[in-house]
Amino acid sequence: MKKCLNDKIFKLIAEIAEQENNPTFVIGGFVRDCILGRETHDIDIVVQGSGIDLARTFAKHLGKNIPVSVFRSFGTAMVRHEEMEIEFVGARKESYRSNSRKPIVEDGSLEDDQKRRDFTINAMAISLNPGNYGDLIDPFGGMEDIEKKILRTPLEPDQTFSDDPLRMMRAIRFATELGFTIEPKTRKAISKSASRIEIVSKERISDELNRIMLADKPSVGFRLLEETGLLALILPEFQALKGVHEENGQRHKDNFYHTIKVIDNLSAISDDLWLRWAALLHDIAKPLTKKYDQKAGWTFHGHEFVGSKMVPGIFRKLKLPLNDKMKFVQNLVLLHLRPMALTPGGVSDSAIRRLVYDAGDDLDDLMLLCEADITSKNEKTVRTHLNNFRIVRQKISELEEKDSIRNFQPPVSGEEIMETFGIPPSRPIGIIKEFIKEAILDGVIKNDHNEAFALMLEKGKELGLKQVKK
Repeated sequence: MKKCLNDKIFKLIAEIAEQENNPTFVIGGFVRDCILGRETHDIDIVVQGSGIDLARTFAKHLGKNIPVSVFRSFGTAMVRHEEMEIEFVGARKESYRSNSRKPIVEDGSLEDDQKRRDFTINAMAISLNPGNYGDLIDPFGGMEDIEKKILRTPLEPDQTFSDDPLRMMRAIRFATELGFTIEPKTRKAISKSASRIEIVSKERISDELNRIMLADKPSVGFRLLEETGLLALILPEFQALKGVHEENGQRHKDNFYHTIKVIDNLSAISDDLWLRWAALLHDIAKPLTKKYDQKAGWTFHGHEFVGSKMVPGIFRKLKLPLNDKMKFVQNLVLLHLRPMALTPGGVSDSAIRRLVYDAGDDLDDLMLLCEADITSKNEKTVRTHLNNFRIVRQKISELEEKDSIRNFQPPVSGEEIMETFGIPPSRPIGIIKEFIKEAILDGVIKNDHNEAFALMLEKGKELGLKQVKK
């Protein structure tokens, strides 16, 4: 395993550890990713002694006044060097209380430290000690599990997940990221311990959800979350999408499987996390709006509007950012049916202008979401929808070039209206601005100051206002 230790920092750490007579090892994700050929910049060093002291000595040898970030309550220290983040920790053993995933930590050996690791593939270590420098220390068969592409816990999985329930989310995340299978005993333990996820902070759950979402094929993770019972506990609104109902021989599609297909479609063309969240939530209100109509069959009228109203509550519950990211997701959920509604029977300029105006900077992402939303297995249907969206995109481009509607700014400002009619801030100003905006969107006038000013005078006269400034 000496191939993993090519960087000169490993020799430096080894020399310091030898001088201080503290056995030291590289452990965890760095070892795993080196074996898998994955690029990583995070290095974990475990020392049978003080990790904080080793970090400080290491930083001094690097020179240049490199800072050391110390987390004394965890017994760890972080040193950033070039593109790498190197974390030092003393070898430890852990025990847990039933109501907390925060461990009681004691000094331990390398073996103790490896036992506390979540999975065998993360429990492998490489020695930095003289005599066996570069040797792999793999007491739980992590190398074999990598070859078999399976995830197992070093110790009994029931106890592993009960001690730290976040490991259940990590198992699913690693399976999704790495394309591994969770071995049956470990997977069964996740289902058995699923309710323990309730003691984990929402922030940590969301971190894992985001990493699942950013995988090449997020559907793998969401299937596992659903099958193990975790999804119903962490995102019940999404769990509610699963299932098919039948009335008079008419069935609707399973919106859970449709949605994870949409996320996969989108993931193939964009790595934008919040666009993927929009895909996840675009049909979130369908269970609440589902109705059966004798003539129309199954309907979900207004699910885009109800869904957009649900987004802030879901973000708040999961401790996701309540800022422009949330508003972006909310806007795409609200608008995701609009481009589809434009396609049958031709596309009016007015409808296109209104879509461009309402979507603003989110328009390009909205079109990507709508195209990803086509999950039919009928190739003819897919081709028809994609061709219709191509027409919509072409029309958007033509009208944007001509009308400059995106990020629309009124050609006549409120200040100009007040000066023209000699009035203070008041309701007529809003009426006039809205009238001009609607006229531009409907194509009655161009997005032009002179035409808008003339219309302003006309509307002002209708409202009983007199022009005082020409």
